[in-house]
Amino acid sequence: MRNPFAFVGLTAFLLASACSDKIPAGPTIYCSLDEQFSRPVIEQFGKELGLRIQARYDTEAAKTVGLVSAILEEQKHPRASVFWNNELAHTVRLAQEGLLVPYRSPSAETVPAQFRDPQDRWTGFAARARVLVINTNVLPDSKDWPSSYRDLADPKWKGRCAVARPLTGTTLTHFTALKGALGDSGFEAFFAAMLQNDVKFLQSNGATLRETAAGNVAWAFTDTDDYHVGKLRGQPIACVFPDQKDGEIGTMLIPNSVGIVRGGPDQEGAKKLVDRILAMSTEAMLAAAEGAQIPLREGIDGPADPGILPIGSFRAMAWDVEWTAQNLAAANQDFAKRFGL
Repeated sequence: MRNPFAFVGLTAFLLASACSDKIPAGPTIYCSLDEQFSRPVIEQFGKELGLRIQARYDTEAAKTVGLVSAILEEQKHPRASVFWNNELAHTVRLAQEGLLVPYRSPSAETVPAQFRDPQDRWTGFAARARVLVINTNVLPDSKDWPSSYRDLADPKWKGRCAVARPLTGTTLTHFTALKGALGDSGFEAFFAAMLQNDVKFLQSNGATLRETAAGNVAWAFTDTDDYHVGKLRGQPIACVFPDQKDGEIGTMLIPNSVGIVRGGPDQEGAKKLVDRILAMSTEAMLAAAEGAQIPLREGIDGPADPGILPIGSFRAMAWDVEWTAQNLAAANQDFAKRFGL
């Protein structure tokens, strides 16, 4: 398998079907939020703004890093105007590389400062949490459920739990941030214990959900959007926000993020699109959709699923976004070597 940071070939652009030829060419958005959730939203925004928005989406296998690699490869001749990322660290990495331009969107004023770049190169919104998904047929009593990332290394669960290989997407961000929080020696001990515990390292978060729902494992790490889609399908699952006890690390929260690509086409149209993406109504829309995103701002209704907790009602993991972004590429290479890829 090739390194997912390698350049991924350009796919065909998807044009909003309702755009007419009379509408001038507008900004191009690269979007790593699952296409099933983001495409209808982007097409709606194009209609509202009167912009011919071209959109390119990422694949599940190369989640996020395919588009990041494309932006890096295209930096001398940018094709993207806006990057809507379904996580944060890779966006910060692009900002660190000087590929995102400062823009203080008026729609971002109500976003908490912790989710905004001090230099206004990116803004966070609509988050997912990294949760434990439980098969309730295998573990019908909640007293028996795992409650921490440390349970991946607990011999009680040997061969009975799973997590995606930390090569792309939120799992790469999660494990890189975890390494920063635990330190090199602490993380190495934890990773070795996971291997000793026969943790199943699967291809994606979706795969961990499928294996859990099928009863092939008792539980797994995944994201709240994957959990919610499974719940809507009637799968026998529940979710746990991990590490909520005093002294524990807390549940990792990973917001979407958006920024304007330096030198991309139609920068003014890009600003209009960013303003619309960051509107409170967008967070409300994403919370009500199948992806069940968690709003970062007060006054916005969260997901209807009571298993997905609102901001402020759980202990959130404190993680160093800048450090995580700086170490993503090295972590990806390290994990690829660990899995012989």
